[in-house]
Amino acid sequence: MKFAWIDVRQVPQARLEGVVDAAVHARVRGVVAADPAVLATLPPTVTRVLLLPDGTPPPDDAQGAVVAQVVHDEDGVHDLRGTGRAAFVQVRDDRTLSLACLAAVELPHTVVAFTDPTKIPLEIVIAAADRAEGELICVCADLEEVGIVLDVLEHGSDGVMLAPRNADDVFGVQRLMEATTPPLELTTLTVESVVHSGLGDRVCVDTCSHFEEDEGILVGSFSTGFVLCCSETHPLPYMPTRPFRVNAGALHSYVMGPDNRTNYLSELRSGGTVLAVNAEGRTRRVVVGRAKLESRPLLTITAHSPEGVQVSLIVQDDWHVRVLGPGGKVLNVTELESGHELLGYVATDQRHVGYPIGEFCRES
Repeated sequence: MKFAWIDVRQVPQARLEGVVDAAVHARVRGVVAADPAVLATLPPTVTRVLLLPDGTPPPDDAQGAVVAQVVHDEDGVHDLRGTGRAAFVQVRDDRTLSLACLAAVELPHTVVAFTDPTKIPLEIVIAAADRAEGELICVCADLEEVGIVLDVLEHGSDGVMLAPRNADDVFGVQRLMEATTPPLELTTLTVESVVHSGLGDRVCVDTCSHFEEDEGILVGSFSTGFVLCCSETHPLPYMPTRPFRVNAGALHSYVMGPDNRTNYLSELRSGGTVLAVNAEGRTRRVVVGRAKLESRPLLTITAHSPEGVQVSLIVQDDWHVRVLGPGGKVLNVTELESGHELLGYVATDQRHVGYPIGEFCRES
């Protein structure tokens, strides 16, 4: 679980109480201060972090706070081993980068701040500390950088440290900590019919990610039912694989995105997001590189869930368009017949501009 430390050392006195209260209510992991008196009022649910100015000796009694000290060389790291204290390393060159890697491997907590805007040094520290038991905390300038740091090397640092401008930043960083996509409970759908439907416009969703063989996106004509459409990661004659692509369906179709939000396929744009889903229901956000609309012959697949919910999907009528069945089985849509089983997702809510809403609505 990712976590945040809120750095209140530079927060103006007039805003300090509000920021600290926000940190407590938002349940951030820790609060960082240079004054022990600021930390003394925190409840035991919040980690107290005392970050000492460079050259300041550690107090004899830290009163339960994690003491973070600036280190300049390997001796400084070695001196902190076994003390339970944290290191603060300012990375500005190769020497300090090596120092950050050493601290991340050796110590229970290492805070790193980077002088240059590139994320390559952070990638190196994350890789160096990959199997270490300690926690790596990266200093971020703002919420935008927090979002970037959490995705570096698909792993990110264990934690982030942010100096907030106000209480809103505190709640913002905690929302980013919770921005993982939950799994979905997929269901087995039984095909009722497959009908040739004539010419129409279909959308290929080209993403900025490499899909796994059992991954795709959830697409459906009705807001209450979706079919797991397979990515083009599996070889077929005449066509090279496109591991970033899902030949998703007709442009009117709903596609499932993060936060239980849907979009029409026609609405997808470069830089947007959709939800990648695998055969076990695990999900992740993927960025849309482009949405490719072309006129093609179409095929209408009608299926139903065990509870009798009808699901419809209109796709390109071609052998190389595929959906996934139970266990991640790859099924060509032109070979589907009544009784075949597909993987899908049945939603309980209707939709209004993509948002779930508990109103009456009938789709057919």
